[in-house]
Amino acid sequence: MKKSVCLFFLLLAVTASAQSFVSVKGTRFLRNGRNYSYVGANYWYGSLLASGKGDRPRLLRELDLMKHYGITNLRIMVGADGGNYDFTVRQALQPEQGKYDPDLLDGLDFLLSEMARRNMTAVLYLTNNWEWSGGMAQYLEWNGKGAIPNPNIGAEHTWDEFMDYVAQFHSCAACKSALAQHITFILGRKNAYTKKKYTDDPTIMAWQVANEPRVFTPENEAAFTDWLNEAVNLIDRLDKNHLICTGSEGRMGANGDLGTFARTHANPKIDYLTMHIWPKNWNWYKSADAKATLPTAISNAEKYIDEHVALARNMNRPIVIEEFGLPREDESLSPKTAFDDRLAFYNLFFEKLSKSISGDGPLRGINFWGFGGEGVAKDESGKWHAGDPYTADPPQEPQGLNTVFSSDTKLLELIKRCNLTIGND
Repeated sequence: MKKSVCLFFLLLAVTASAQSFVSVKGTRFLRNGRNYSYVGANYWYGSLLASGKGDRPRLLRELDLMKHYGITNLRIMVGADGGNYDFTVRQALQPEQGKYDPDLLDGLDFLLSEMARRNMTAVLYLTNNWEWSGGMAQYLEWNGKGAIPNPNIGAEHTWDEFMDYVAQFHSCAACKSALAQHITFILGRKNAYTKKKYTDDPTIMAWQVANEPRVFTPENEAAFTDWLNEAVNLIDRLDKNHLICTGSEGRMGANGDLGTFARTHANPKIDYLTMHIWPKNWNWYKSADAKATLPTAISNAEKYIDEHVALARNMNRPIVIEEFGLPREDESLSPKTAFDDRLAFYNLFFEKLSKSISGDGPLRGINFWGFGGEGVAKDESGKWHAGDPYTADPPQEPQGLNTVFSSDTKLLELIKRCNLTIGND
């Protein structure tokens, strides 16, 4: 009898532990036996701030502030690669291929341990399509494809040239092998603070293959899909506890074609879909003509959301809008500048999420871009220099352009209200 009682309570403990991981059931997220949804933030620099060379007191203040406003889901970069170019993250987790900075690994451990203390969850992306953290371009350079044609440095390189360069990654066997080794290394890590293996840590909601992986051309779809499936299948083999997503922008990352997005995400091991929405970058919104272009930005964003939500419903998966942002008035970088257009734009996302949750729809989370907390540009031009405070804007962007600062109380209160409405407290 005693053995049966012990076994019963052991099974209860195992079940409770399993439920603490975020899981998927149809178009819903579940955690601890309840529906899970959120208004979270992009906090890509979190592990940098948490490192010994970072600013841990600032990190703790920012985590506490986000927790206060119900912002408990954070999308975070695992680490940068290379770190040798201007306009890129200079402290690299992987300064050379296969070699790691122990300080930054410790920073990632510390960040996850502090998030666990606050019952937060993390979406961790493992590489980047873009140059600002090295990513796929750095793997190509490391493996003999020539210097990265970084369009931020001088006028001799264009974005088309850069994207043609990165498109080679999906067919570069050595590059893909190196990324697979990186994935294996990170997923095999044990946290120095919690003593938990990463694969056993419910603080991690999901592994994300990359930030904004792009198909680039119709001819590249097969190579892209093969690579994406290889990466997804590897993560699934290494970790049965955590969700997997790709980090895609949606249609805009799939040659503007929703069908391509669906085909490249057919793998059932991709647990949920993602989309990103950038009105300024996509020429929907111009701050110099804000009155005329804000309605267009909101209308186009709504259509973009609706078509991706419909696809998610058809594929029976949840979907998250994990990046969206809008500058302050006149693209000011100052926390003191008004941001009424941003409030109007963000409100669309709050409404869409709230309606989806109340109507049992597949849109289950949003992550605004991004929480910059106390970080403010030191250079009036907004240029980031090594040693400057991190903001939500990566080094190739003017610092503060899309940043939500700690002092943006009006917006943070709206986020808190939405999180309470959808039941994320």
